[in-house]
Amino acid sequence: MQRIHIVGGGLAGLTAAITAAESRAQVTLHEAHHTLGGRARTSDGPYLTNEGPHALYRRGPHWAWLERRGLLGPFASVPPLEGARFLFHRDGALRRTPPLALLRLTRRSPHHAPVDTDFHSWATTQVGEEGARAAAHYMGVALFHHDPGSLSAAFVQERLRRATALPPEARYPVGGWARLVDRMAARAWDLGVRIRTDARVGPQELAELRRGGPVIVATHLDSARTLLEDPTLIWDSGRTALLDLALRTRRGDPFIVSDLDAPGWIERFTAQDPTLAPPGEQLLQAQIPLAPGTPRADALRRAEDLLDLGFPGWRDRTTWRREALASGRTGAVDGPGTTWRDRPAVDRGDGILLAGDQVAAPGLLSEVAFNSGMEAALLALDHLGGAQRAGSRTA
Repeated sequence: MQRIHIVGGGLAGLTAAITAAESRAQVTLHEAHHTLGGRARTSDGPYLTNEGPHALYRRGPHWAWLERRGLLGPFASVPPLEGARFLFHRDGALRRTPPLALLRLTRRSPHHAPVDTDFHSWATTQVGEEGARAAAHYMGVALFHHDPGSLSAAFVQERLRRATALPPEARYPVGGWARLVDRMAARAWDLGVRIRTDARVGPQELAELRRGGPVIVATHLDSARTLLEDPTLIWDSGRTALLDLALRTRRGDPFIVSDLDAPGWIERFTAQDPTLAPPGEQLLQAQIPLAPGTPRADALRRAEDLLDLGFPGWRDRTTWRREALASGRTGAVDGPGTTWRDRPAVDRGDGILLAGDQVAAPGLLSEVAFNSGMEAALLALDHLGGAQRAGSRTA
């Protein structure tokens, strides 16, 4: 009996495993780390920081899929009072309202934004230079890119509409993404999926797995390129400095500081989920996209400047700090003239499928991993069925 093998136990791999196992296929999932989740892991300890995407979008396909299976669990939305503590950094000062031109642009349909024109040029024709620049910088939060204005207008505008929808689409797994990963892993286990952690797969092991059935490679694109020895597996992504801080609670701290002078974002995640930090403390993250070659220290200085404006006395209130650099690990970005269809294809031929957040699948942030995991599983099932039918004819 042939078996579907999945390399990688993040959101894409778990989605593929559940989808395939629900069709009664035999599935084995191989994860190199000692825990599942990939970039959807949540750190251990008193400060529960997420390594990957923080929000799940309520109108997206992943939400509906999880809801149908009873896997959503408790989710938090932004309390109205906290939503009112949204500040914008523009012209060197913090303000409570964004430029009116930015708000007008959020109402433009993404269907009117061209694929082959950069976002800044198109948005300038719609609302002027100031609004175009502010909107591009605002989208640093969803694109993790140092110059969102240089990307495809259609790509950026679709994400701008969803990121600014009212009521907000974003929902946050209570206790961090690890809780959602645990529920997905339990579902896979109940369906009979064999889950092997600390199981690194290299090219030699991959060749062995391929003899037993289709293989879904659900890893980061760089890892997939090495594993499959395929130099064509390349797509643009972002480069972002991350600063996680725990601060002693102070009344009046903002929920979000969005930098409209340059791409940058600070969010206080305990505003919607107080369980992420001990009582009396709050957890926040600053993300500052960086151009290639720019030192991380430059981004950290910018983050600290924003903190000085929005969180008075933050240095004296800091109880924990962590710095990181996410380079090429923040999902696909599409330049002018390209769409998600131009990214590396899910079907690589010879029973090899690809899944992850930089492959040819639609969606916003983690939705790309989910959609590609679904597609890869369905193609693997087709391949498995064809192989079994061929085996029956041979017998």
